[in-house]
Amino acid sequence: MKKYILNVATIFLMGIGIVGTSWKTIDRPQIQQDTIKNIAADSLYNQYILNIYHKIHLDSAGLNEQVFEKALTGFYNMKYSGLLHAKSILTIADFDQESTKKRLYIIDLACKKLILNTWVAHGQNSGGDKPSSFSNNINSNQSSLGFYLTGEIYHGKHGRSLKLDGMDQGFNSNARERSIVVHGASYVSQKSIDELGRLGRSQGCPAVPTKLADHVINTISDRTVLFINNSDQLYYSSFLNETLAASIALNQEQFFASQMD
Repeated sequence: MKKYILNVATIFLMGIGIVGTSWKTIDRPQIQQDTIKNIAADSLYNQYILNIYHKIHLDSAGLNEQVFEKALTGFYNMKYSGLLHAKSILTIADFDQESTKKRLYIIDLACKKLILNTWVAHGQNSGGDKPSSFSNNINSNQSSLGFYLTGEIYHGKHGRSLKLDGMDQGFNSNARERSIVVHGASYVSQKSIDELGRLGRSQGCPAVPTKLADHVINTISDRTVLFINNSDQLYYSSFLNETLAASIALNQEQFFASQMD
């Protein structure tokens, strides 16, 4: 009897081993296929970014490729979230650069064109020529990092201005309460650079040259993306999902390619 039970137990364990092995042989190829697909998508997405970057000549305009990649990834994530309207406009304020550099880039992604490259101010408590401190706190008079969505146009103490909504909790989510807006300012000019050795500074707003303010506001208004970057800071965002961005970007490219056929 004991021998019979032992034989049954042996057969049962062998059966479990066979089933377990069969599960592994099914799962492993699927995992490998998914991994290969992800690697391929990442590679295609990186090539896609490089193609746009060089087509728009952002390298010669002084914008770092990695900064553009972050901004573009955020754009596609926000687009997927249904936050954007019809315009395919991406604006980047690259605070890795000194204020004397033209570090504001307004890009038309649909036409793959750099619409405008000009100066932009940072907050007075963020630093001198090159900002190094950032805050989401009210009355900090510092710039705030991250992704913004452009809001309403209004007339305030700086004239025609554009409200901003900070989309990154903890980094720029107090933008409305702080009245962080796009506006023109006389201290964003060559004259200020000549007199001060840098641009004048704001209370945290990404201020632009007065003579270009209307053009900037008209171009980026109506729920488009503004990304304020500084690579030295500890910053993270739910909008930096590259897998999602790659899927949207590559599907879009396939759609446009099919329309051209």
